[in-house]
Amino acid sequence: MNPMFRAALVGNPNAGKSALFNKLTGARQKIANYPGVTVERKAGRMTLPNGEPVELIDLPGAYSFDAASPDEEVTRAVVHGEFAGEATPDVIILVLDAANLEQHLTFAQEVIALGRPTVVALNMIDLAARDGLTLDPDALSEALGVPVVPTVAVRSRGLDELGEAVTAVRSGRAPEEGRTTPHLFHLSLPERRLAAKHMARGAILSRSKRAVVESSLDKVLLNPWAGPIILFAFLFIVFQAVFAWATPFADALEAGVGAVSAAVTGNVPEGFFRDFLTEGLFAGVGAVVVFLPQIVILFAFILAMEMSGYMARAAFIMDRMMASVGLSGRSFIPLLSSFACAIPGIMATRSIADTKDRLTTILIAPLMTCSARLPVYAVVIAAVIPNTTVGGGVGLQGLVLFALYIAGILGAMAAALVLRRTVTKGAASGFIMEMPRYQMPLLKDMAIGLWQRAWVFLRRAGTIIFAATIALWLLLTFPKADPGESQVDASIAGQIGNGMAVLVEPIGFNRDIALSLIPAMAAREVAVSSLGTIYAVEAEDEDVVADAVTDRIAATWTLPTALAFLAWFVFAPQCLSTIAVAKRETNGWKWPVFMLVYLFGAAYVFAGLTYWLAVWLGL
Repeated sequence: MNPMFRAALVGNPNAGKSALFNKLTGARQKIANYPGVTVERKAGRMTLPNGEPVELIDLPGAYSFDAASPDEEVTRAVVHGEFAGEATPDVIILVLDAANLEQHLTFAQEVIALGRPTVVALNMIDLAARDGLTLDPDALSEALGVPVVPTVAVRSRGLDELGEAVTAVRSGRAPEEGRTTPHLFHLSLPERRLAAKHMARGAILSRSKRAVVESSLDKVLLNPWAGPIILFAFLFIVFQAVFAWATPFADALEAGVGAVSAAVTGNVPEGFFRDFLTEGLFAGVGAVVVFLPQIVILFAFILAMEMSGYMARAAFIMDRMMASVGLSGRSFIPLLSSFACAIPGIMATRSIADTKDRLTTILIAPLMTCSARLPVYAVVIAAVIPNTTVGGGVGLQGLVLFALYIAGILGAMAAALVLRRTVTKGAASGFIMEMPRYQMPLLKDMAIGLWQRAWVFLRRAGTIIFAATIALWLLLTFPKADPGESQVDASIAGQIGNGMAVLVEPIGFNRDIALSLIPAMAAREVAVSSLGTIYAVEAEDEDVVADAVTDRIAATWTLPTALAFLAWFVFAPQCLSTIAVAKRETNGWKWPVFMLVYLFGAAYVFAGLTYWLAVWLGL
C-alpha cells in the first residue's frame, strides 16, 4: 500500500495558515508535539477534488530557513526532509498575506527556490481590498513561477480552486509558470528583499488614496534618518505636555487634599486618629495621588501611539539601536511594555526564543522608566527646577523629565552591551514585524484605557502605598519623644534612618531620604508618600503638616542632593514585585540577586557622580 500523499502549509506567522488548515481539514486533525521539542505538530486529512486523500501538515510560522527559533528550526527540518520520523512533503502550499505581500514574498522566494511542487495561497485577499489594494494573481504567478490562488480562509473562498491547483502540481499538469523560476536560486537576503519589493509592486494593479497616503507616511516615519528624529521629537513633546498640561489639575488635587487635611485638623480632636489621617493618610498617600494627572496624560499619549499604529513603527525604528548592543528587535516590545510597568515587560520576554537574548532583556527591563517613577520625578523636578522656558518656549521642567527618560534608555542600552559581552554573551537574532494600518484612535477606547490605568494607579495608592506609608508612620510615631526632642529622632524609624544615613551621606543623601528608600522597595511611588509622612511627623506647626511635599523639598534640599536623588531612581530596582517576577521567569534566585546587585551598584555610583559633579560645578 502506497503511503498517503502529503502536503505542508508553509508561511510567515500571521499569514492565516491555521485558519486555512482548519477549513481544509475540519475536525479531521490531530495535535501533538514533534519528538524531542515542545513545538506543536498539527496534522489533518483533506480531500482533493478528484477524491484523493491528503495528509495536510500545518508547519509553524517562519520568516526564514536560517532558523532563529525552535519553530523555524522545525519548519526548516520538515521541509528539507531532515526531521527524524517525518516524511518530506510532496507538495508545499505556500500561504501569503495579500495585505502584507512585500514582507511575505521574502521568505516565499526561499521556499520556491527549493524546487519542490508548490502552490501559493494568496490569503486574506479581502483584507487587501479593504486596505485599498487591487492585486493581480496572474502577474504574481508569473513572477514566482508557481500557481497562485486567491483565498479567504475564514470565509472558505478559493478553497476548491486551491485543491485543483494542488491536484495539478501533484499530477504534473501545472501550467508553464508552475516551473520554478531560475532567478530565485542563490539570492542573498538583501537581493531577496529587493526582488520581493519589485514583485509586490508588479502584482498591485491599483492603490486607493488611503493606501498611497499610508505608504508615503511610512517612507518618512520609517526612514532610517528621519524616523528616529521624529520619534524623539514626539517623545520630547509628550514630556513637555506631562508638566504643562497636568499642572492645573495637579494643583487642584493638591489644594483639595490640603483642604480636606485642614478640615480634619480643625474638626477632629487632637490625638492618634487625627495624626493618622493628617500625617499618614493625607500627607503620605495624598502626596502620591496628586500626580494622577501626569499619569493619565502620559498614558493618553502611549494609548494614542498604540491605537494609531505608530507604536509598531517606533519598534521598527528602534531595531537598529537594539542590534547595536547585541539585542534583537524582539526585545523592544517587552522593554516598551516596561515603560508602563516592568512586571508585564518581563513576562512579555517569553516571546523571545533565544535564551541569552531573553535573559538580557529581563535584566535590563527595570531600567525602563516605569509609570511608578513619574511621581518621584515630578515632585522633585517641581521642587528644584524652575518653571521657566528655555529657547523656543521649551519648558525646563519637561526638558529635565525627558532627559531622565533618555537616561534610563541609555542606561539600559549600556547595560545590555556589557551583559551581552560578558555573562549573557551571544549573537543577536534577526527581527521582522508586520506594520498595522494607520487609524484614528477611538475616543471611547481611549477613555476606557485611561480609566483602567488610572484605576490601577489609585488601587496601588489605596493598597501597597497606603500599607507602606502607614507602616512607616507607625515606626515614626513610636516611641513618643520627650518634650523638646524631635519625634523623628526618637522613633524606631529615626534610628533606622540614622544607621542608613552613614551609607548614603557620601552621595548627598540625608537621614530623611535614606528612610524613604526603605518602604519604596514595595513600590517606587512610596518614596514620595514616605517623604510626605516624614515631613508631616517632623513638623511642629499644624499648618506645616498640610504643606505639599514639594514645598518641603524645595525648602530643605540642595540642588546637588535633588539631582542625585533623581539619578538614584533612574537605576535603583526598587520594586519587590519585579524581583519576584524575575525569579519566576528565570527559575531561581541567581539572576534576580544579580539584578539587585548591579542595579543598586549603578544607582549608588551614578547618584554619587551626579552629586559630586553638581557640587564641583557650584550648583
